[in-house]
Amino acid sequence: MKLYLNNLSKSYGDKKVLDSVDYTFTSGKIYALLGRNGAGKTTLFNCINEDVLVDSGKVYLETEYGKNLININDIGYVVSTPIVPEFLTGREFLKFYLDINKDENHKSIDEYFDLVQISRNDQDKLLRDYSHGMKNKMQILINVISNPRVILLDEPLTSLDIVVQEEMKNLFKKLKKDHIIILSTHILELAVDLCDEIVLLNNKKIIPVEKDNLNTKKYKEKIINLLKEDKNV
Repeated sequence: MKLYLNNLSKSYGDKKVLDSVDYTFTSGKIYALLGRNGAGKTTLFNCINEDVLVDSGKVYLETEYGKNLININDIGYVVSTPIVPEFLTGREFLKFYLDINKDENHKSIDEYFDLVQISRNDQDKLLRDYSHGMKNKMQILINVISNPRVILLDEPLTSLDIVVQEEMKNLFKKLKKDHIIILSTHILELAVDLCDEIVLLNNKKIIPVEKDNLNTKKYKEKIINLLKEDKNV
């Protein structure tokens, strides 16, 4: 399975954010979309997810059924600030979501909670009383249940504590086999630690990076210097 970005461009007024972006992502890998704050990572995700209209270009998904324009149902989008119905308990929300996404392969509610390590004591709390990390876990569960082919992760770990970060990393690694996972971040260490491939969003373009070389101080400095030259921020 492959995700193709073909000639994507996007401007806001006189400010061009993406300029003829071309790249191909393949399933079975976690990609880091590395860039500075303001480089356009969220804009790129919003273009893929059709939350904003592109000025030009197309997004295609190639599956066993052929290559076609991507469908919104093929995409799961986890945003950095979780949005959940805070008037429901975790269990009520999960039951509701399972009811509208019926599938013979679904696990039980308890199995899903166990998957993201939400304790029995927390499952019946209102979502408004969940921590940021727990709300983020619920976002991930929604995507596990709906099982989209492409999962976009927009800075999902930035504000989580180290324990929850490790739990989420392990879950992403389990999911990558049958999905295309793209994680946007501005944290180089996270990109090196978690992801199989790294691409830079720099000067309105996507630039691939040889990950193996990132373990050297010299190459990390090269990446940082490239990012410093981004005129888009």
